Amino acid sequence: MVGFDARNKESFDPKYICHICSFILRDPIQLTGCGHRQCQTCLKVQQETIIKCLQCQTETSRNKILIDRGFKNDMKSLSISCSVCEWTGILNNYQEHFDQFHSNLQYEYGDEQFNLINQFNEYKVSECQKLTVACLLKDFGCHEQIIPVKMGDHYLTKQHQYVLIKVIRQILSYSNERKIEIDVPRTKNAGDYKTKLSIEESNTFLKAIKHNQDIFNQDLASLQDKIDDLQPISYDGTLVWKITNVQRKITDAQSEQQTSIYSPIFYSSSQGYKMRLRLYLNGNGDARHTYMSLFFVLMRGEYDAILKFPFNFKVTFCLYNQTHEERHIIDSFRPDIRSCSFQRPRSDMNIASGIPKFVQLKMVQQEGNPYVQDDIMFIRVMVDPFNMPKQLFSYAISLNPGFPIYVQEMMIKEETKRRLEQQSRQWTETKNKNKT
Repeated sequence: MVGFDARNKESFDPKYICHICSFILRDPIQLTGCGHRQCQTCLKVQQETIIKCLQCQTETSRNKILIDRGFKNDMKSLSISCSVCEWTGILNNYQEHFDQFHSNLQYEYGDEQFNLINQFNEYKVSECQKLTVACLLKDFGCHEQIIPVKMGDHYLTKQHQYVLIKVIRQILSYSNERKIEIDVPRTKNAGDYKTKLSIEESNTFLKAIKHNQDIFNQDLASLQDKIDDLQPISYDGTLVWKITNVQRKITDAQSEQQTSIYSPIFYSSSQGYKMRLRLYLNGNGDARHTYMSLFFVLMRGEYDAILKFPFNFKVTFCLYNQTHEERHIIDSFRPDIRSCSFQRPRSDMNIASGIPKFVQLKMVQQEGNPYVQDDIMFIRVMVDPFNMPKQLFSYAISLNPGFPIYVQEMMIKEETKRRLEQQSRQWTETKNKNKT
């Protein structure tokens, strides 16, 4: 058994792709030596006691490989486009869709038929590595022989792009006609120019164009992420995250077009831990449709080699009440140091961990609610190495964020000192009262 194939596989973040079978991860396992993942079933075909990662060549002992259930749960809400039909949905429902609608599959480059999608995908990975086929644009000048699983890469080659552009120009030259005749020679005034266009080839043009569009959209999304990451960066372990267009993003989450969004990156210090937040506006896992889920993500940083792991500082979240009442929603958690989420990152980002039931959705969806004003929401995160009491954190949140950091720190120290003195006086008064 191998991973899942999908029409939109090329647009997936590489962390969701198994580098053994080149499909979407099925039952992911994590190589603790480097943090990369592959399908559990792909691991079973490897007999070695030491597994070498195909991505970075790092070696991991077989008994130190982890079944990554957290990452598998995180993948359940990924948007999927069926590799066989036009169905779209989420990964969690993909196998059920195949069992119900695709029980008899035939490989497009051969005569073999399969009753199960898993057998079908295994055949594509194994036998089809030995098979080469001609490009469907061979009649138009693209004479390359390609391994079927590499067809997507072939579409992006200079040779294929040149032929594709030439054919598209031919199609556009007939755009004034109602339809293109199929498999019938077309002759211009000179009489010598002929073009034959089959339905299969026409579909290939559209597939190639769609593939290019997917690559473009992926690059555009990657560029947008990089632009977001260039926002002013915090180096004091705190971040105030301004989220705009909240209602549109909630709608996108509900339709599963984009189930989660990431905050800008922030650091615990200039040479400290690299971090960000991940927010599911329609909830994640058991909290879907009822809560907003907010998670903390530890990222691979430049100074990890000299930092202490596992990461064990308390993390506190705050959803700002934007009215004068300042009844902010505050919650915190302390990392489970046994979790891989808080070990030294070996890939770009560790698995997100945090508070699945952070805020009830109805609280931010009600018209005129104090947490979303002008379609904007503010979330603050604070990494606390000193285990600040919750009451004191409430005071810290109430401070004007426009104050310089050193001023806020000074005011928190003054408040801490005042409260300790007050507790001391109360203890002394109670002691004297008991004596009398």
